[in-house]
Amino acid sequence: MAIDKNSTGYTFIFSIAMVVVVGTSLAFTALSLKDRQDANAADKKMMDILRAIGVSADRSNANDLFAEYVVERVAIDLEGRLVSAISDAVNPKDKSDPFSIDVKKDYRASIKSAVKAADGDELAMAKSLADADLTFPLFRCVNDANQNLFVIPVVGSGLWGPIWGYVALEEDMTTIFGANFDHKTETPGLGAEIKESFFTDKFKGKKLDVGGSALFSVLKGGALTDENSVDGITGGTITSKGVDEMINRTLKVYLRYFESQTQARI
Repeated sequence: MAIDKNSTGYTFIFSIAMVVVVGTSLAFTALSLKDRQDANAADKKMMDILRAIGVSADRSNANDLFAEYVVERVAIDLEGRLVSAISDAVNPKDKSDPFSIDVKKDYRASIKSAVKAADGDELAMAKSLADADLTFPLFRCVNDANQNLFVIPVVGSGLWGPIWGYVALEEDMTTIFGANFDHKTETPGLGAEIKESFFTDKFKGKKLDVGGSALFSVLKGGALTDENSVDGITGGTITSKGVDEMINRTLKVYLRYFESQTQARI
């Protein structure tokens, strides 16, 4: 019996078959590449952490340099209490390793909505996050000058989408040693400039205003700054405010941990 290739039934069955074949092929490709994708993501994270302490790395040496400079990976809770600490080699598949904490995912899932709902009210935001069971990673490093440095990941919102980065603090836990930021969809020539060195270099040597109304300020472009602030991106006011918000919100969590560590030494 000849098949009528012009019939509706044939077209329907052929379409379903093609969807199954293509879908299966794509799923197989995605699964076969997942390990490589995960390894690339881990390498990129290592490179960004090292960059915050002034160490340049690429995919060929990221693992070795990370093992050399990052001496401990710590996880803390929202109150700054120690959850875990690891100094062994990184295993990206080990979900208990603080290195594996996905701060971007946690921000999307819990923190972003809490920030918006609280509208600047820290107590309201703390209540919103109290049941979220969040943990925050911290990377303790030692550089070539034998300085203890603490690298903190930060995540927030810019004008058009997510922004993120790493801030490194010196051993006094209040002086900024270095910073780097990135974005997904900020405007080229404006908010996108947060990833450029002319902006990130401004953070070096600045201090957190512990006890002040804000730990740190990213001001409107062209403003006068002091030791607790940097000049924002001209024309990128909303993105600059996003950097300001994510630094202040995130570092307050880590300061609770630093204070507890300081008290424990006394």
